[in-house]
Amino acid sequence: MVKRLILDQNENMYRILCCFKNFNQYKYLIIWFIFLFFFQAPHFVCAQSTKNLRFGFYNLENFFDTEVDSTLDYNAFTPDGEQRWTLSRYITKRNNVFKAIVSMGKDTPLTLIGFCEVENESVLFDLIARTPLKALDYRIVHFESPDRRGIDVGLIYRKTMLTLIVARPIPVKDTNDVSFLTRDILFASFLHNDSDTVYVYVNHWPSRYGGQLESVKKRLLAATTLRQHVDSVLNARPFAKIVVMGDFNDTPLDESIIYGLKAFSPEFIYSTDQLIHLFTSPDELGYEGTLKHQHSWQIFDQIMISQHLYYAKEGLHFRRGSARIFAPSFLLMDDERHLGKKLYRTYTGPTYLGGFSDHLPVFIDLEWTP
Repeated sequence: MVKRLILDQNENMYRILCCFKNFNQYKYLIIWFIFLFFFQAPHFVCAQSTKNLRFGFYNLENFFDTEVDSTLDYNAFTPDGEQRWTLSRYITKRNNVFKAIVSMGKDTPLTLIGFCEVENESVLFDLIARTPLKALDYRIVHFESPDRRGIDVGLIYRKTMLTLIVARPIPVKDTNDVSFLTRDILFASFLHNDSDTVYVYVNHWPSRYGGQLESVKKRLLAATTLRQHVDSVLNARPFAKIVVMGDFNDTPLDESIIYGLKAFSPEFIYSTDQLIHLFTSPDELGYEGTLKHQHSWQIFDQIMISQHLYYAKEGLHFRRGSARIFAPSFLLMDDERHLGKKLYRTYTGPTYLGGFSDHLPVFIDLEWTP
């Protein structure tokens, strides 16, 4: 509570200084916020019926607060840290995330969105309580993970659309290496319309640091951990409606997804327990990838669903053709070195750009039919 009060006071002072010293620089952002809050937010609240739900995922690229975490050796994202992470940069980051979320839900406000690379619950609270997202009555699901950098997965959901039943972290452990630490998988189940239960998994699998082949075993471990939990749900409820989302640090065609998680595009499904992968065809997704390495785009950020959610005709079901990589122009910038476009990031190495993220968000739409 003290931390949030201090942040409020500092943020208010920062806003006042912006208004008096740099009004010309910020006037368009201020005008846009006022318009959105007074005209758009009420429209969002009324526009979405319980028959349409949009689920998304977004890697937020180091969404840290500015506080020193005494429990970690990693404190680069602090005012005195190597990234010079100041209050003004934090507020810019938070407002950028807000802008992306609102834009993703321009026609259908996001019912639920999963995140990775968030430091703690506090940054998610700021996002839903200190921006016009407050009008949409979001709630937070978050648990601290054992990641060495202190980054976690989490989600926010609209209380008016979903009722939380249960939530818990699923640890990813290597019994042969007790020093192995990575992000937990977030599991949560929700009730919709007092009739349909949807099971959600939010993932951020181990990175390719050290090389793809050298690190693939770590992602296979995450895949098998997730698969075992999905199997436990399907064994108890064969017609369970499941949504798996995340940054998997692998493509839909990599070993961890195909053999570990058993997720395939609909035309290659041959067993009732397999997940249907909705992000295998870039031509149908609106953009060629979710992140760019040199000249090559890859789809690391993905959403998969259970077969019953895909094929169901009644209750909650997937709306065909709705899977999208969200790539508006403001999330991108010109790539002068490799041509085309690249991500408008917060940082590139140690250089601060003030952008959004080094990943593009993704989403799908679900429908409810009586």
